[in-house]
Amino acid sequence: MQIAPGPVALDRFRAALQKLHVTNSDRLLCAISGGPDSMALLLLAQQTMPDRLVAATVDHQLRRESSDEAKYVDLFCQNLGIPHVTLTPDEAISGNIQSSARTARYALLERAADAHNCTYIATAHHADDQLETILMRLARGSGVDGLSSIRAQNGRVIRPLLQFRKAELVSLCADAGIVPVNDPSNKNADFARVAMRNWLESTNHPFRADRAARTTEALAAASEALVWMTDWLASQRIRLENGILICDATEIPGELKRRLLMRCLSTVDPDITPRGDAIDRLLDDLENGRMATIGDVKCVGGAQWRFSPAPPRRS
Repeated sequence: MQIAPGPVALDRFRAALQKLHVTNSDRLLCAISGGPDSMALLLLAQQTMPDRLVAATVDHQLRRESSDEAKYVDLFCQNLGIPHVTLTPDEAISGNIQSSARTARYALLERAADAHNCTYIATAHHADDQLETILMRLARGSGVDGLSSIRAQNGRVIRPLLQFRKAELVSLCADAGIVPVNDPSNKNADFARVAMRNWLESTNHPFRADRAARTTEALAAASEALVWMTDWLASQRIRLENGILICDATEIPGELKRRLLMRCLSTVDPDITPRGDAIDRLLDDLENGRMATIGDVKCVGGAQWRFSPAPPRRS
């Protein structure tokens, strides 16, 4: 069975893979839910690299329909001659459902990519997802890293559809006669993303997905430059003496001070995940020569900042 998208769409998809440095020897694991976005991804990938492709569906087992949806994708992949695996979490999803499901999903995809010798994992995030994400993070007051939104590549995870609009992907499926899976959670306005999507669809706003893509690419480049500069500064200004981490953050811009502070904290306690406002307060304490404790790290300010494991708390 061969269902070929048009040549323009295929050329754009190939260009996206080339920009992501996917070579002719790389194997690709496609994350396929059965929705129109991921089914369009599968169609494009099947035409581009048919002999180096594996499809994977994650069944979180959160809805009664999910097992049937995975079987639907499996049958579709059989008809296309694409190997397909259904992945289920080792433990039931609990707590923050969206966050826990996302963590479990990527862990399962990583494991499947290893098992099938796949260099990359492709997901079907597209331009409209990107616009929703940047607006959601702008509303939360995110900084440069957060506003760079959905990265085209994060480790071995790649997103070759970020230059495609949702409507284009829906049309690809319709032209191929595919009836995609309908996930009811995509209509649940209790989720922040769905609420943002509903607002974008119902409001006469000036935001465009293609312009948002240019903005996020520029912010991602700025973020990479800041990471590079932080790495260099850390090599010059952070040292370890007698079990105490010492940092000279004098005469550098505020954003780089903040990043050096985060680097010091994560060096002393790799598991620390402080919130932005906590970092702001700590930075003020250090700049004014005060001592503070955050998590399990003791921090002493002054001309040179000093970091060490905090003493055990008294019971």
